[in-house]
Parts: sequence; structure tokens; C-alpha cells
Amino acid sequence: MVTVMIMNNIVDSIRQSQRIAILPHVQADGDAIGSSLALAIALKKMDKSAKIFIEEDIPRSYSFLPAKEMTYKGNDIKEQAFDLIIALDTGDEGRLGERIKVFSSSKDTINIDHHKTNTLFAALNHIDINASATGEIVFKLIKLLGIEIDTDIASCLYVAIATDTGGFRYSNTTSDTHKIVADLVDADINVADISKRLFDTSTKQRVKLMAHALGSLELIMDDKVSFITITNQMLDLSGATDEDCDGFVNIGRSIDGVEVSVAFREKSSCEYKVNLRSRATVDVSKVAVSLGGGGHKLAAGCTVKATLDEVKSMIIEELKKVL
Repeated sequence: MVTVMIMNNIVDSIRQSQRIAILPHVQADGDAIGSSLALAIALKKMDKSAKIFIEEDIPRSYSFLPAKEMTYKGNDIKEQAFDLIIALDTGDEGRLGERIKVFSSSKDTINIDHHKTNTLFAALNHIDINASATGEIVFKLIKLLGIEIDTDIASCLYVAIATDTGGFRYSNTTSDTHKIVADLVDADINVADISKRLFDTSTKQRVKLMAHALGSLELIMDDKVSFITITNQMLDLSGATDEDCDGFVNIGRSIDGVEVSVAFREKSSCEYKVNLRSRATVDVSKVAVSLGGGGHKLAAGCTVKATLDEVKSMIIEELKKVL
């Protein structure tokens, strides 16, 4: 009942607002980008002025999606006034980066997410931890707003849901997920083309980077945990970019017997972005939260300021508590 009331309040708030800003999390992934674009298109259909503010360029993998002209650089938000600001797929204020200054100073804010570690940082918070992706929640919101799911909206939402479920292979995929996707397919999206772009296309730089990264693979804790490290030197040698690092954490998880896979991405000599994935039973969000991050039971992350050896030691100590 409370959830229904919050969604109704969100619908009312959107209807009463004209100038709306949409903020996905920093280093936006397919769910964040797809959900934001879908909502922006829907708001435009309502004759709203909707703008998406991102801190990085849209990743190449999602550059084929429609409505990219509705995205702006994060710094541009400081120069504009909005009736309503909506954070999408963002677990905490820190994941908004520099845009948090404008978000925090605004009275009318909405937070829509599916991470169980969400800190409920907005005036209105709708967190559905049973949703496979924020895209599922946005789908239901657009329906409540009375907007038709056209091909453009459906394409964006399909990307959001497909990427966060690993092509519907992860355990967060539910019957509700498939029902929603059925509606999206009925909107005449090109499933084969989208899937090819998302899952079957790599740059040669990414393949070269993978070769370097595989050399760092470690199996520890009775082969139940895998570590893989991506350094700046590896990126330089392969000519790869940050975007090419996406998904490397899943290499370890595919190894038979591995329960937790961890990827370390060097940001500087004493700062590492850590991605954690669990095969089934281990709650890696507890590990991430203990080190200042967040996420889901089976997929979480954090950023740690320390040397690589120190970060690995921290992760091992926290994993001992949950394995």
C-alpha cells in the first residue's frame, strides 16, 4: 500500500512539474542510460521540458539509442532551474558526482532505484528491490502516466533490463521481467539487432585488453574467489578505454567452482574501483557496503583509496565474513 501511494505521489509530482531534470548515476550503465532516455521520451510526450544530465559521454555500446539529443553534460545543470529533479538507478548521493550540489539544494526531488542499499536521499523515494532493473520501475511509471510505450521507449527499456539481467541469465530475472519484456517486444523493437550490439560486439582494443587482464587472474580461498586486475598500463598497451573494461568481472564468475568474482580497476596508484559478483548465495553487497560502496546481493561495488595489495587484503578480510 505504501509503495502504491509513493508511486501515485511521484506521478502527481511529475504532472505538476514542467521543467524536469533526470540524473542517472556516474559512469552510467545500460540500466541507467536506458531508463533515463525512456523516461525523458515519455515526459516529452507529455509536453514537459525534460533534460538528462550525465557526467561522462554516453558509452559507445548505447550510442544507437534514440533521444541522445536530450542528454547534457553534468556541469550544465548548474546554470538552469528545474521544478523537479529525478535521480535514476542511483544508490546514494555520492553516485551523483558533482550534480549532487544542485540535487541537494532542490526541494522537489525523486529517487527511483532497485538497489537494496539505497540511502533514501530524496524527498520522494521509490525503491523496488524485487525489480531486476530500474528499467522495470520506469516501465510501470510510464504506464501510470498514461503514455504509450512506443518503439523508441521500448528500445531504451529493453536495453535497461537486458543489460542488468545479463541477457536474462541472472537470478534477478523474474516472471514479471519477462512479462514486461513481452510488452516491449510487442512495441516492434529489433531484439536481434539490440542484442548483437549489447552482447556480441567488441572492439579490437577490448579483446587486446582482455588478453592482458587474463594474465592477472588469481584463484584464492580454495578456488572459491577469483581476482582479475585491470591497470592503466594495460589500457595503454591495448589502446582501450574505461568503457572497454565493462564486464570483465564476469570472466571469473564463469569459472566452475568460483562463488565470488572480483575485478580491480586501477584509477590511480592508490585508488581502485572494485566490482564484485556472486554466483548464487554470497551477499557481496555486505562487502561493498563495509568499504563505502553498495549494490545488490549478487552484484555490488565500491571505490577504495589504497594500494592494490592493501585493497585485495581488505576484500579478502570482508569475504571471509560472508563466505
